[in-house]
Parts: sequence; structure tokens; C-alpha cells
Amino acid sequence: MRQAGMTAMSETRLREDICRFGRSLFERGLTPGSSGNISVKMHDGGWLVTPTNASLGFLDPARLSRLDGRGRLLSGDAPTKEVPLHTALYDTRESARAIVHLHSTHSVALSMLPEIDPRAALPPMTAYYLMKCGATALVPYYRPGDPAVADAIKGLAGKYSSVLLANHGPVVAGDTLEAAVFATEELEETAKLYLLLRGMNPRYLSAEQVTDLVKVFGVTLPDHGH
Repeated sequence: MRQAGMTAMSETRLREDICRFGRSLFERGLTPGSSGNISVKMHDGGWLVTPTNASLGFLDPARLSRLDGRGRLLSGDAPTKEVPLHTALYDTRESARAIVHLHSTHSVALSMLPEIDPRAALPPMTAYYLMKCGATALVPYYRPGDPAVADAIKGLAGKYSSVLLANHGPVVAGDTLEAAVFATEELEETAKLYLLLRGMNPRYLSAEQVTDLVKVFGVTLPDHGH
């Protein structure tokens, strides 16, 4: 009985946290209208996810979609059409416990630039970008909800926690909801920095400085990350 009670309390808290973080992201203009979605993996292998056509600024904890481990709706409103996107990242990145997908302006703008390297969408601009995001992959454009985007995510083989969908927006996984939100915000701010400095020949972190961050903070970078 005690374990069941703790589990119920944990789910209640997670529902409240999803709504709290969603409102914060919305109120700061990081995902407009009914765009963006959030999911959190549960202890039983299922997950909570924001409903389709729901604004992150006005979520109801009781109406969040509760899915089983196979992505089937157990309770709540119909889930976001981006379930295949979330599923692919959870399936390939074992450490992922929460995923945030936004339509944040600067990250979307970055995803549309012709010079972006699909293996490392951003150069090593700041220590906190590397510490929170590692490297960011860029996958080609797919229409929202297209199941083919799942294949593109699976093709990354779980090497990236931070992904840009071309002409669409960022998808970021974390080992907690808070970590996923903070990393998404760091990605957006770094994309903003890149756009502000584009064409100005800025000074990025050196290979030695990147190596130091990897050593001291345990930063994990894909083989071609930087």
C-alpha cells in the first residue's frame, strides 16, 4: 500500500511539474500558441505526455495523456501527434526520462541556415552549451507528426540528447524533466548567440578547452560532435 501511495504521489507531482514548466516556457515566448509538447517516462515504462492541440501555457494536470509502454492511450485527452518522435528518442537513448519539443524562434531559425552541419548544428560557443546539450544533430524536414521522423531519430542511434528538426524546432531529452527543460533553454540561447554573431568571426572554445570540459564535467560528445 505504501509503495502504491508513493507512486500515486509521484505521478501527481510529475503532472504538476509538466504543467508548471510548460507554463513557464509558454509565458516566456519559447513556444507559441498550441505548439510544442512535453513527455515524461514513468516507473512502469509508460509515460505522461501533453495532449494534441494543447497550449503549454494552459495545461490541466488531470487531462494529460497517460500512455502505456507501447504508446497506447490509457487515460486523459488524445496525445500529441508527435508521439512517434518521442518514442524514437526514448527507444534509442536509454538515459532519457523526459523530452521537450518546442518551436522556439532562434532554434528554428538556426535549423534553416544552409551552412549548418547535421552532425554539430552549433560550434562550441559556451561551456554551458556543451555541458547541458553536448552536440546537437540536425535532421531533415518532415511534416509534423510524420512517422518517418522516427526513423531519422533512430538513425542517430541515441548518440544525441539534443536534436533540431529542420524548419520545425528542437527536441531535447534529459534524465529528468528539469534537465530537459534547462537544456532546451540553453540550446535556444546558444542559437540566439550564433545568429547574433553570424558573419562576425567570433572566438569559439578551443579544442583544448572542449577537452577540459569533457574531462572535468563528463561531457559526452558524438564522434563528430566538434
